[in-house]
Amino acid sequence: MLDAIDAVDWAAIPGHPDRYLPERAAGGLRALATATNLLQAADAGSRLGGGGIVHGHSAAVFPAAVAATPLLLDIARLGHPAARDTALLLLDDALSFHPHAGYTRDGAGVPVCCAIAHHLRARAGFLAGLGGRGRSLLAEAAAHWRFEVVECVAEGGDTAAFGTLAGRLPEGVQAAEMLFAGTATPLGGVFLDYPPVQGSPDACLRVTGRHPGELPRGALLLPTECGERVH
Repeated sequence: MLDAIDAVDWAAIPGHPDRYLPERAAGGLRALATATNLLQAADAGSRLGGGGIVHGHSAAVFPAAVAATPLLLDIARLGHPAARDTALLLLDDALSFHPHAGYTRDGAGVPVCCAIAHHLRARAGFLAGLGGRGRSLLAEAAAHWRFEVVECVAEGGDTAAFGTLAGRLPEGVQAAEMLFAGTATPLGGVFLDYPPVQGSPDACLRVTGRHPGELPRGALLLPTECGERVH
């Protein structure tokens, strides 16, 4: 776990110059991973919450939280119980806090909250096994849905997009953006044409006012509101 923490170039991850402290991200994660009691876990959490991955006093999250999420999940799985509780609290803050303007997305262009939610869903079995706190995190993550386009066909003046859906797309028409090759494009409205069969991620979305050529294979559709979250 320590090797995985050290493998990240925390100083290279952009963040608010007056708030983000990459040395606290690296040092805090290392300290949390090796904590053996409540006091050590609390000290590590204060570093991570005081400029490492979030800034608790101002309720801001940094892009570094995306890289830290799988590491925090590993700490929650393998570390001391106090480290687990601290990691889960930090993950909850990272998902709910808003990023500063200019630092709202990860290196691939995904909104910070959506990128964190994607990591959480990848460990759904582990989190669900933790009980209420883990299930609560998964419920929060579900709101940050993502749809990956596999194939599109024209439907009148709209497009029916077939692909895989993760998270929970609310009922009715939702504002969405398309992310492709690092560029985010507003789409307007999307809604579930055919909901997924239980246990399957396959779904069909109707994208209003767009033709199939505008929705390339591999494009991600994400909630507009997530791309607009700013501290």
